[in-house]
Amino acid sequence: MTDPTGRAPASGEPASEAGATPSDTPSTDAPSPDVVNAASSTLPGEHRGGFQRELTEPVPITATSHLEPEPDVRWAPVPEVLPHSAGWALTFGILGLIVSFLVGWGFLIGLVGAGLAVAALRRPWESRPVAIWALCLSLLSVIYSAGWLRWASTQGPLFG
Repeated sequence: MTDPTGRAPASGEPASEAGATPSDTPSTDAPSPDVVNAASSTLPGEHRGGFQRELTEPVPITATSHLEPEPDVRWAPVPEVLPHSAGWALTFGILGLIVSFLVGWGFLIGLVGAGLAVAALRRPWESRPVAIWALCLSLLSVIYSAGWLRWASTQGPLFG
């Protein structure tokens, strides 16, 4: 039997080590003192005695039994009255539209209605159709008020 280099092993050498050179054999260092050989664990993930340093020490496994009663977990109570702003938004939208027909400064009421309508649209318990109507009427009152203010600015000198 010959090795990969083509020479036959010597009579005293085993066949596997015949062509090995010092650079071919892997060298490993001895394990550090904090590494301990341990038997196989009984549970997956259980500490097997490996690293014993403070920061790399594994968290101990706590065994739970199905016979123990589960802790009494209660959610925070749901408030009986949830805030409803869709009705208020519709009220401010209608009021802002009426005021904007008379005076240009009614846009403030429309802005309040639009803000309440947007807040109502973000809440799942609010009436979406009411909130959409409130938003449309509020924006219409803001647009109408802007028209009034634009018209009023062209009617006379603003400064002096």
